[in-house]
Amino acid sequence: MNNSEEIIKRLEKKLSTFSIDGSTKNVGIVEKNTDGVIVASGLSKAMMAELVVFENRAQGVVLNLDEDSSSIILLDKNADIKEGDSVKTTGILLSIEVSDSIVGRVVGPLGEPLDGKPTIKNGKKMPLEKIAAGVVQREPVNTPVKTGIKAIDTMIPIGRGQRELIIGDRGIGKTAIAVDTIINQKQANKVKGAKPMVCVYVAIGQKQSRVAQIVEKLKENGAMDYTTVVVASASDPAALQYLAPFAGVAIAEYFMEKGQDALVVYDDLTKHAWAYRQISLVLRRPAGREAYPGDIFYLHSRLLERAVKMNKENGGGSITALPIIETQANDISAYIPTNVISITDGQIFLQPDLFNSGFRPAIDAGNSVSRVGGAAQTSAIKSVAGKMKLELAQYNNLAAFAQFGSELDEATTKQLERGKRTIEILKQPQYGSLPEALEYLSVWLVTNGALDDIAVSEISRFESEYHDYMKRKEPKLLDELSTGTKPTEDILRKIEKSAQDFKKGFK
Repeated sequence: MNNSEEIIKRLEKKLSTFSIDGSTKNVGIVEKNTDGVIVASGLSKAMMAELVVFENRAQGVVLNLDEDSSSIILLDKNADIKEGDSVKTTGILLSIEVSDSIVGRVVGPLGEPLDGKPTIKNGKKMPLEKIAAGVVQREPVNTPVKTGIKAIDTMIPIGRGQRELIIGDRGIGKTAIAVDTIINQKQANKVKGAKPMVCVYVAIGQKQSRVAQIVEKLKENGAMDYTTVVVASASDPAALQYLAPFAGVAIAEYFMEKGQDALVVYDDLTKHAWAYRQISLVLRRPAGREAYPGDIFYLHSRLLERAVKMNKENGGGSITALPIIETQANDISAYIPTNVISITDGQIFLQPDLFNSGFRPAIDAGNSVSRVGGAAQTSAIKSVAGKMKLELAQYNNLAAFAQFGSELDEATTKQLERGKRTIEILKQPQYGSLPEALEYLSVWLVTNGALDDIAVSEISRFESEYHDYMKRKEPKLLDELSTGTKPTEDILRKIEKSAQDFKKGFK
């Protein structure tokens, strides 16, 4: 008996026991297995993105439908699939089971627990792939996501329902900004009248040790109480890394459908693009620019388009997306960075030069932008931020000019000194996020000249001690500033008096 006859006999034997509803139409045979991508024939009823099961109970998902065969990517790391094995469709689109108990958990892209706790059961099946809400179901972005980072909240504000890209070279604080934003929601959620945010942190292709550090830091700061971490680490198959961000947004959609606000961090989409490229080239999809398949733009656009602010008729929930992109040698004109820049509503651009010179977070105000702008700021922050942005822009222009000038007039010198203090006040340590009231006071100090007679080297200490002073002496004033409404003349007079009183005792 030759090899092909043997395979046919093996298949006939399996089909007698391995069938769906007594029918054999949804059962196929494995033709070949190439790097975790299975080509199977006979799956006449297979759907795109459908879950399929092999005879050894391993799972896969259909990613290509050809005339005579289907291509399936394996979801199990160690599944031993051989030529001639049988495979059946399930009629189920790939989903993740989500319930309220997923908050505080660390899970894989298919919902499997990675924290040693029980599997989530009796939840709602949320499809990983879903068409984004249409224009009619949405409403304009008008509520801020408070990051607690002065440079972002004042100059590059993020709104609920926005997609704001964090972009920059390796190791200059991209993840730090995202993690600080998640941690800051603890104090932002406590503000009277604030709508709490659920957070989802998606780690794609990261080292497990690094993800463990982030989870530990979130626990330390009490942020795991409202956060879910989805992990597809560097050692996981490309298929799981490809599915991880879709799992993250599916979890966020569960809460959005309940009328809640959610924040999703994709860390990072560069590694997601690498994983998709790996799968696509094995699937023999045609490669285009830089060997990425032609639909890599569509991949990220349909993911990020699911970030939305729903209108009241559709529950009023929202999903805010913070995708992260890693550039090489500061090149934002490469293929994947330009793709994601064009999909998002603005970008926070981090500069290695600023980072190395000690300006952290190393945000390049000139290249960073929020296309939602003032709509995502409270009246209080808006009233001081405009003046600061203008002064910073003027300083950057003057500083370049002043290098060539030996004698400067008094007005120019004054502007340069003010600019130095503005830059100093925007510096902030990691995990040092501030509530809005203290952010307002810091920006007010520099824009109203209260720091003009303080040495640049003392600005950081002055700010820190002034904040402590205000917490002790003026808690009611801080409560009024926390509401986000534009301060009245009476409040501004109190702030001015408190700054003068503090300066008298500042050594």
